[in-house]
Amino acid sequence: MDKQLLVLHLGSNMGNRIDYLNKALKLLELEFGKALKISSIYETKAWGNNNQPDFLNLAAIYETAISPQTILKTIKKLETEIGRKPRENWHEREIDIDIIFYGNEIVKELNLEIPHAQIPNRRFVLVPLNEICPEYIHPLFNKTVAELLKEVNDNLTVEKWNKS
Repeated sequence: MDKQLLVLHLGSNMGNRIDYLNKALKLLELEFGKALKISSIYETKAWGNNNQPDFLNLAAIYETAISPQTILKTIKKLETEIGRKPRENWHEREIDIDIIFYGNEIVKELNLEIPHAQIPNRRFVLVPLNEICPEYIHPLFNKTVAELLKEVNDNLTVEKWNKS
C-alpha cells in the first residue's frame, strides 16, 4: 500500500491537559514516525455537552502506509495507555484522538468513518487543520479546509492556548 497523509485531531479536557497531549504526540511518533506538521494548541469550550471543562486541541499530519483499521486499533490502544477511561459520547476525556483524513480515502464501516463525519460542523477541528493544511481537499465535499472553515456554522470560540 502506498503511503498516505494521515491527519489526526487530538483533544483533552481532564487533568493535566497539556501533559496528555504531549504523551499522545510522543506515542504517535513511535507508531507513525515524526509528524510532518503539528498545529498550535487551541483552547475551546466543549462541543455537544458544554457542562464540562474546556478542551485543549491540536491537529497533526503523519505519513503512513498502515491501513485505516490498524490505525484505529493503534489509536484506541494509545488512548488507553495514556489513561483514557471509557465514558459516554461528548463527555470529559483525558485524551481523544480522531482520524480526520487518510489521504483521499473514503471509509464507511461500522466503527470507522473517514473523513470524520463531523469535520464541517466543528470549528475546533477546522481551526487547527486550517493552520497546517488549509488547501487539503475534503474528498466528499470537494472543498478545502479553508473553505469549510469559512462556511462552518459552529460559533464556539477557538483561541490559541495561552500557557500562562
